[in-house]
Amino acid sequence: VTVAEGGKRRAGDLSDIAKVVKLFGIVRSHDDFVEQHLVMNGASDVLGKVLGKDVGGMHARSAIGTNSLPLGICVEVELIVRLKDL
Repeated sequence: VTVAEGGKRRAGDLSDIAKVVKLFGIVRSHDDFVEQHLVMNGASDVLGKVLGKDVGGMHARSAIGTNSLPLGICVEVELIVRLKDL
């Protein structure tokens, strides 16, 4: 949700986003957890529901794990989006 709000502020409105190009996620996890990609699948699913499959679906995605993140957050997500021509 925070990612969507950040995009809204930057683009002016979520409807100004033409396509999600790439999603990158950092997942706070234990050393033996190896399914960070599944956590980011959930983020991709949310984008598809919020923006629609044509805009939010089918994008490049990568995920890594770390033992800590700033402010104790669980997941940090970075998006690259293409905006519609205005």
